[in-house]
Amino acid sequence: MLSANDLECVRGTRRLFAGVSFALSPGECLLVQGPNGSGKTSLLRILCGLARPEKGEVRWNNEPIAELDQEYRAALVYCGHSNALKEDLTPSENLLAAAALAGEPAGDGAASAALDAFGVGHLDALPVRALSQGQKRRVGLSRLALSARRLWLLDEPLASLDVRATQALAGLVDAHLERGGIAVLTSHQPIELRAEIRVFAFS
Repeated sequence: MLSANDLECVRGTRRLFAGVSFALSPGECLLVQGPNGSGKTSLLRILCGLARPEKGEVRWNNEPIAELDQEYRAALVYCGHSNALKEDLTPSENLLAAAALAGEPAGDGAASAALDAFGVGHLDALPVRALSQGQKRRVGLSRLALSARRLWLLDEPLASLDVRATQALAGLVDAHLERGGIAVLTSHQPIELRAEIRVFAFS
């Protein structure tokens, strides 16, 4: 279970948010919404341990994530605004390298299927530097198809996606939740899932 308890975030002299609390059990998804600058990305960075809250605590299976350290990091996938791709590698080479580094080795067939689902399989002969920003985003998100980690933290995953890619992402999130995973997404756009979506909105 992932829980946030009375989180407060301050950047410089500005308080972005305070009193944020929620708990997510296996199979649950939280959609975080709000205008730019309201604290959506800051909340995800706190949840994944990249930033510390001014106040409050994040727990994983009732243990503070600050005490779990690598054990917690091994349970999560964080997709931020950066696509985190190697420009000189092809899309499939990026996927296979990322899977190996995450301790979840994958085969060529699985990588090809993941890219095809996002409509970028036909670009696999090209280095990533030759792709558009939207295509790079789809390659980055296709890594989720190769991940069995229990917690997905996705920052604006729908940005730059067309209808097909949006449906592919929704299918991956649904499958993840059906396996007992947990997901937290930030987005300006709605996402249609088979699972019930809990919504947390910043003003």
